Amino acid sequence: MEMPWRRCRWLLASALLVACVLTAQMALGRKKEKSGAMDGQKRALHALNRLTFGPRPGDVDRVAQMGVDRWIDLELHPDRIDDSALDARLAPFRTLGMDTNEIVENFPPEQLIRQIADGKATLPRDPVRRAVYEAQLQRYEDKQERKQQAAKSAAAEGDEQNPSGGKDGASSDDADQKLRRAERRAVNLKAQELLDLPPDERMKEILQMSPEERKQIASTPKGAKADALMAGMSAPQKETMQALKNPEQVVVDELMQAKLVREIYSERQLDEVMTDFWVNHFNIFINKGADRYLMTSYERDAIRPHVLGKFEDLLVATAKSPAMMFYLDNWLSVGPNSEIALGIAPHPPGSGPGPNAIPKNGPPKRGKGAASGLNENYGRELMELHTLSVNGGYSQKDVTEVAKVFAGWTMDPPKKGAGFFFEPRMHEPGDKIVLGHRIQENGEQEGLEVLHLLAHDPKTAHFIAQKLAMRFVSDDPPAALVERMTQTYLKKDGDIREVLRTLFKSPEFWSSDAYRAKVKTPLEFVVSAVRASGAEVDDARALVNTLNNMGMTPYGMMPPTGYSMKASTWVNSSALLGRMNFALGLAAGKIKGVKVDVLSLASSPAATGPGKEVPNDPQQVLAALENSLLAGDISKQTHDTIGKQLEDPKISQRRLDDPKRPPNVAAITGLILGSPEFQRR
Repeated sequence: MEMPWRRCRWLLASALLVACVLTAQMALGRKKEKSGAMDGQKRALHALNRLTFGPRPGDVDRVAQMGVDRWIDLELHPDRIDDSALDARLAPFRTLGMDTNEIVENFPPEQLIRQIADGKATLPRDPVRRAVYEAQLQRYEDKQERKQQAAKSAAAEGDEQNPSGGKDGASSDDADQKLRRAERRAVNLKAQELLDLPPDERMKEILQMSPEERKQIASTPKGAKADALMAGMSAPQKETMQALKNPEQVVVDELMQAKLVREIYSERQLDEVMTDFWVNHFNIFINKGADRYLMTSYERDAIRPHVLGKFEDLLVATAKSPAMMFYLDNWLSVGPNSEIALGIAPHPPGSGPGPNAIPKNGPPKRGKGAASGLNENYGRELMELHTLSVNGGYSQKDVTEVAKVFAGWTMDPPKKGAGFFFEPRMHEPGDKIVLGHRIQENGEQEGLEVLHLLAHDPKTAHFIAQKLAMRFVSDDPPAALVERMTQTYLKKDGDIREVLRTLFKSPEFWSSDAYRAKVKTPLEFVVSAVRASGAEVDDARALVNTLNNMGMTPYGMMPPTGYSMKASTWVNSSALLGRMNFALGLAAGKIKGVKVDVLSLASSPAATGPGKEVPNDPQQVLAALENSLLAGDISKQTHDTIGKQLEDPKISQRRLDDPKRPPNVAAITGLILGSPEFQRR
């Protein structure tokens, strides 16, 4: 039963009063669970809350019936899990399967458009791609024209020889505004005409427009009008429409939406949890220039293949990733005594110490304001955040030596594929001393030797074990558990799967102290709410916007630390009330692109089909929803707080003239999704 949103205004004020009570519970912390072993149902719920992004309807019973240990072993081997249904959901996001060069060619950045404007590159022949390029070229030329006009206006302001200039200027501005209004009316009229055409004809008509018309059609319609313009179009056609407006944003939007779609629908849940964990551990800020184009390959090629493999393989893959090189500026790092730094000319063909002495593409070109000389960013973060930890015993001297080791690890420009290569002319010659170990001069191999050294350091083993225990057990994990995980890491050559196996078999993981000890991050809360409600997501952009409002935009953490996993970062009144707002909106069907059938959650398990009956008693509805959303495991305090609110006719929806009217299922669902029990895992 969907409730008109305007009728929810009174509910929101009432629900927020409930939220204040529940928020206080969250801030004070949970009551300690009674000691004792978990039964099969609670074990299944605990495992699902930790190894997945939250249980879906029916998951707890399914895992309990299969056997929790057997299910965990299956999750540790995702290749054994059929996840083909996910492919159909990801199919519209074409950029996921493109290499960086393809992404750049199909969704041109401004640098490429500037080259076309300057006559250094040509427009593509393909009509669809050409239309995207022409729209961006028109936008770039308009931008340049505005700059020139602004410069002329600034110069004219000081002209004292035309006393009527101010009046003439005002008249000119009025004329310009009238012209722009007339153009907008014409565009809106043209957009309305397009709506009357079938989708294929509509797209054909748009492609036949002039570049100026296409730019205006793509940019002018907003909200519902923009949706209507793309209604019925195929996924590639919608992608083209979005690219006409902002091709760069298409790449970012598809990656962010795909992340949420995977986390909501993938059957390989532990694989997705670990992908999110490692992307955050090896954090890259997507809005730093070229990383908008490099992030897709980074997650797909550097992170995903290694999330349950050997840590050293993951470390090498991230170190060689152009996305990491660009983010931490290592691609520009030049050794102080390298050939380039000393101005030594390149070796002519056939001379020098070997074929590597001839640069592949020459040194990378530095843009305005780019770093020069030796860059220590990667060397520092490699030891502080990726391996040893901030207290890992390294010195500033080690940071400098590691930076020298990795000078020359660089990449091609994104427009040429952004591939990794080693440039010997940028590399610092001579031996280096890292953590007391002599790294003999050996070109690119020096970097691999340092990565091997760091990956096998006991401090790295402890740091990785502690972070994994923090993710899966508690914000302050037991030292004994971390030590056992550390030993497994060292004995099993950094095998992440085996370290997790030690964790999942530990008594600490299954202790009552660990049960619901973790407060969900905004990402975990949003995804788990969608999963628990059984929602159907047709468009994940609204969910991305929700995470942005909650302070956890996917790939959006600017510092290399990544997002915090600790409750102290996310638990405050404002943030938790924001979660309650989202929960109420989700349950009421007010999150754009997300559909929720709350009646199915509240109906009797025996009921089937569209005629499912919802109990008329609000308390029965509350009990049914507690079972559906929390497997019936809710504290008396939360139950009583929500239950008391059901006495309000606005939520029970009871009227003297209509006593059989069913209660407001959406409101009750929202309150439960906003409860402390649901916000913990």
